[in-house]
Amino acid sequence: MAKRVLIVEDEAAIREMVRFALTRAGFEVDEAADAAEAQTRVFERLPDLVLLDWMLPDISGIDLARRFKRDEATRELPIIMLTARGEEDDKIRGLEVGADDYVTKPFSPRELVARIRAVLRRITSPEHEVLEVNGLHLDQASHRITSHGKPVDLGPTEFRLLQFLMSHPERVYSRNQLIDRVWGGTAYIEERTVDVHVRRLRKALEPYQHDKFIQTVRGAGYRFSPQI
Repeated sequence: MAKRVLIVEDEAAIREMVRFALTRAGFEVDEAADAAEAQTRVFERLPDLVLLDWMLPDISGIDLARRFKRDEATRELPIIMLTARGEEDDKIRGLEVGADDYVTKPFSPRELVARIRAVLRRITSPEHEVLEVNGLHLDQASHRITSHGKPVDLGPTEFRLLQFLMSHPERVYSRNQLIDRVWGGTAYIEERTVDVHVRRLRKALEPYQHDKFIQTVRGAGYRFSPQI
């Protein structure tokens, strides 16, 4: 599945240039011209990475990055700052608010694509291939799940659902966000379908007493948590 990148940039020419380069590189691209539109886009469909311009017409990219990092739903969202401010102090400010990288304008589209791929590789590195919580093991490379050494049988959708939730513990995801991240943004899935697969996942985990890790947050969605 293609990784989705949100470009937050008020200059249309730069957005068009970046969109062309990223689309050509195989990414799915969305755009926002200011911070308010960016927040709406992220709420509607969480991207895999945000390219964030420092100077926006409503609030600064630094302030928007700070908001994303304070919000539980977007805390782990990778951010690359795009800016004409190349001074060392500015770069440090960007990194201190949680940006994963910093690209100074003017920049090469090839370098930008390489930087994006490098950040995405870091957050999906091999050291995270095996997820483990209280005896529940999920091997992302072999697609095997065990509970205290005993195999757990899951369907492919339930596997992806558990994989995503275990990769983001303690974070609450709405049904729409789960549809986007587990099924993919191009799939047409009703919200109640998410509930069906959550029930199936819990049923499969129940004999091992791991079903309690899949928690319903009333009015918000679901989360994975070993804390009861």
